[in-house]
Amino acid sequence: MKKQHAFALSALAALLVAGCASGPSTADLDKMAADVVKASFRDQGIVKVSAIAPEDINEACTAADVAGKPIDPDLANKLQDAQLKSIKWPADGKYLGDWKAGEKLAQSGRGLTWTDSANTANGGNCYNCHQMDPKEISFGTIGPSLTGYGHTRGVIADPTSPASKAIIEYTWGKIWNAKAYNACSVMPRAVHKGIITEAQAKDLMALLLDPKSPVNN
Repeated sequence: MKKQHAFALSALAALLVAGCASGPSTADLDKMAADVVKASFRDQGIVKVSAIAPEDINEACTAADVAGKPIDPDLANKLQDAQLKSIKWPADGKYLGDWKAGEKLAQSGRGLTWTDSANTANGGNCYNCHQMDPKEISFGTIGPSLTGYGHTRGVIADPTSPASKAIIEYTWGKIWNAKAYNACSVMPRAVHKGIITEAQAKDLMALLLDPKSPVNN
């Protein structure tokens, strides 16, 4: 592994030096970067190299970011449609679990490290990006505030209306696979990528939409 890593780094360095005269192509740099990643990472514990395997949607968003412009709208829609198909809707038709369990999940950022066992419960780490409970003093601002989520979207006032049904389904889909609604979203594809389970997703749904949840009080 060390020899492969050293070889990849040496080759990349040589290519970059040669580039001073001729300039390496983007394809050359991409190949060398892929070789470095392949030589540097390995399966260990519950962490698998497949987690960083290239995907069309990530590569397209990275290319747009490097170019300094938004992703092509038609391409974004195509990629989002593919992600939307990955969402599994509750077989029992029930979207809400236990908001108390959802709060614990939202507060926890642990899990998915190579020292964890396969049965280690992962956290949702929601507060790392969102304000949720208005009384919480520690939260991130990468994502929008979710305080009063159920109230501001009318779900608590009339949970059976068509508008509320649409919000509930959107919220479920967003938790399951955020890229189904925004191709270049930085929000983790929580259930799609195995970060949390379907049952845990229901608990987060309750945290956002249950009238007794601190999010809505």
